[in-house]
Amino acid sequence: MKIDIKINEAYLPYLNCAQATQIFFGGSSSGKSFFIAQKIVIDNLQGVNWLCCRNIARTIRNSVFNEIIKCISSMGISSLFNVNRSDMVITNKMNNKQILFVGLDDPEKVKSLTPAEGVLERIFVEEATEIKKEAYLQLKRRLRGLSDKSKHIILAFNPILKSHWLYKDFFGRWEDNKKSYADDKLLILKTTYRDNAFLTSEDIKLLEDESDSYFYNVYTLGNWGVLGHVIFKNWKVEDLSGVKDSFDNLYYGCDFGYSSDPNAAIKFHYDRKHKKIYILDEIYKTGMSDEELSQTLIKFVGQGYVTCDRSQPKTIDYLCSRGVRAVPAVQGADSINRGIRWLQGNEIIIDVRCQNFKNEIEQYHWLEDKYGNAMAKAADINNHLLDALRYGSEDLQFDNELKAVRRI
Repeated sequence: MKIDIKINEAYLPYLNCAQATQIFFGGSSSGKSFFIAQKIVIDNLQGVNWLCCRNIARTIRNSVFNEIIKCISSMGISSLFNVNRSDMVITNKMNNKQILFVGLDDPEKVKSLTPAEGVLERIFVEEATEIKKEAYLQLKRRLRGLSDKSKHIILAFNPILKSHWLYKDFFGRWEDNKKSYADDKLLILKTTYRDNAFLTSEDIKLLEDESDSYFYNVYTLGNWGVLGHVIFKNWKVEDLSGVKDSFDNLYYGCDFGYSSDPNAAIKFHYDRKHKKIYILDEIYKTGMSDEELSQTLIKFVGQGYVTCDRSQPKTIDYLCSRGVRAVPAVQGADSINRGIRWLQGNEIIIDVRCQNFKNEIEQYHWLEDKYGNAMAKAADINNHLLDALRYGSEDLQFDNELKAVRRI
């Protein structure tokens, strides 16, 4: 069978590296995730078992799992694999070697996961900045047992902050003016959109036109960032699985998206007495039709009301026609800063499974003037769930005043 494979030239020298820890990091749209998917499939064809991970299980299906399925299809070899979509297990029909997928929020499943034949030789962690150091160390212990294949773990991510454990543990000898580092145990490769030969001119323009200095530095240029003007410091992450069913003061918000921006919805409980916001669940998905969004929100909201971005009245009308109790947010002048001030006056407790909300809140920051001073304007990027939270909490911000002026 002829295999059709086109690999970005920047990655070709790193297809068969043997270092125990391999780091592929850099800017958005650099092609690193698809290259790693290609490497995983090629390795599997050569008899290697792979385990692919993300911090939260439910984020895997729409990211690395779909990426590898797309890679297999693009190579024209779908007939060589059995794909179990419900369990997310891909099995090679020729050698019985597997590509397994698991979320690190289920430690017992991680411990018990075993390929059908042989041992795990290699592990891939997508969005590795989401995981804790302890999870990385536990994963390394999974690479045990006899095999004639080299064993290693790959970590891929967009860099966020220099305070992150990944930077402290692996970048001690890193030189910012270089694109790679290698020794006997560690490989680091930095790539950006400039290394991805398959981007369109529109893709490139979107990245190069980024106006926020932090996001341009991190997501366009792929550099480790420093945030001096973070908006929220009043939050923490907890496992709320044992208590979330007891919460009954529930609110919902929704921010609309489609292609590059996700549809984002939030579910939270408000403890008025103790001024605590409990982030209980989230929806975060691109490419959803209005019908898919309506069906998802019906399950998510139930009989509750969801306050939505008022800029898309047709979408709100459609949701209502499908049985979703959707209402438009009031918004208006200074609504963003007003919402931020109210949220800052509460403690925000985030369920450990709400990974996308955590990613947003830890990087949400004020814009800076040319002298580096914070302006009274928040960066309008990667804030979809935060916008949904502001919409959903409007009644709380205004109490009963808002209900009297809302136009539905």
